[in-house]
Amino acid sequence: MRAVVMAFPEKRWENYTLPVADEPVVRLTERRLLMSKRIDDVLTVVRKDKLRTYSLHVLNPIPVSARSRMEALLKAMPSEPFFLAEGNMPLIMPFLVNYMIGLFYENEPEALIPVWRDGTAEITHAVYESDALKDAIEAALAEGYKSLSRITEFLDYEPLPIEELAKRNPKVTLSFFRVRRSFDVIFAEKTLEKTAE
Repeated sequence: MRAVVMAFPEKRWENYTLPVADEPVVRLTERRLLMSKRIDDVLTVVRKDKLRTYSLHVLNPIPVSARSRMEALLKAMPSEPFFLAEGNMPLIMPFLVNYMIGLFYENEPEALIPVWRDGTAEITHAVYESDALKDAIEAALAEGYKSLSRITEFLDYEPLPIEELAKRNPKVTLSFFRVRRSFDVIFAEKTLEKTAE
């Protein structure tokens, strides 16, 4: 399966090239995805005007001109099922990615999306059937929504309860960690050191 990494900043403070353990966070995200046995290839969606910057840091940048992540994903979406991740997730757990892709192929839903107990869906750590996601994004855009998080309203997805998985393996929750500020960088670096041991 192919993985798509969204490194498409919408806000000025979003930075997917922030260094974590001397490497850009987006590169670490790609590397962690490629550690998964079920991921063959990684495509990284970037702003067209930032292509030069990202081409130094990612394997397969896909430059896109769009106003939002939702529009960018719609333009860069592969034609087959794919795993979607955000470019600031350096602690993605390969075993969880493998498990999710296996469940997706077994149950064949439109999407397999991890969900927290409070109902929050981790839409950028999920497996999607591309035609269903394309239809969901188009419907969300037609309704005037701009946030990618609204696509769940238009998808018949299978929820994957995160807390249930975390009971079996507490490392599952680390997979959803995002690097947003310097404190996050320190935590990510320490966690990567521990997992390397």
